[in-house]
Parts: sequence; C-alpha cells; structure tokens
Amino acid sequence: MAGVAGINPFYSCRKCRTPVALRDDLLSKKFVAKYGGAYMFTRAMNIVLGQKQDRQLITGKYDVSEVFCSNCNEYLGWKYIRSYDTREKYKEGRFVIEKAKILKEY
Repeated sequence: MAGVAGINPFYSCRKCRTPVALRDDLLSKKFVAKYGGAYMFTRAMNIVLGQKQDRQLITGKYDVSEVFCSNCNEYLGWKYIRSYDTREKYKEGRFVIEKAKILKEY
C-alpha cells in the first residue's frame, strides 16, 4: 500500500486498513488502554468521535470521546477533550489509539 500524501510510515485500522494516523503525529508509545498498549497522537484522520463522557482513568478524571474508524466503525481508542487536573492538560485534544487496533504501514 502506498503512503498517505507521500508521507511514510502511517498507521491504519487493523480491520479495514483505512489510514488513521501519521507517524509524524506520534507523541508516545507508553500508554495503556482497554486492550493493552496504546499510542498517543496529536492528530487522527478518517475517524468518527462518539459522545463526550466523563471517564476515570489511571492518571485522573477526563472528558473523553471514543474514537471509531470512519470506514468500518471499529473501536480504536479515545480523544481527550478535557482534563480536570492541570498537570494533565497537555493531553487535551490528543488521541489515544489502541496498539491492537492498528497496523504500521510503509
């Protein structure tokens, strides 16, 4: 599969191979999510956001929206909308995508 907009590598939905994030937007590989390891990205593409909800996570309370693939509707992770802890504000607007739900493409 060719790169997205000439930029390689990128990450795609494991179920349908739709591109969901660029390697250039990867911030961290050290997150933990429902199904194990997860990556944090500054941006995501070809996604649909679920309703905003309060969620208690390991590092505190947040408003988040679940993230789904826009092509196959597979659950991918979540987007941080708001942090209740000022030390965690850097996460706002960021996307956490489950490692088990994506593939690295070149």
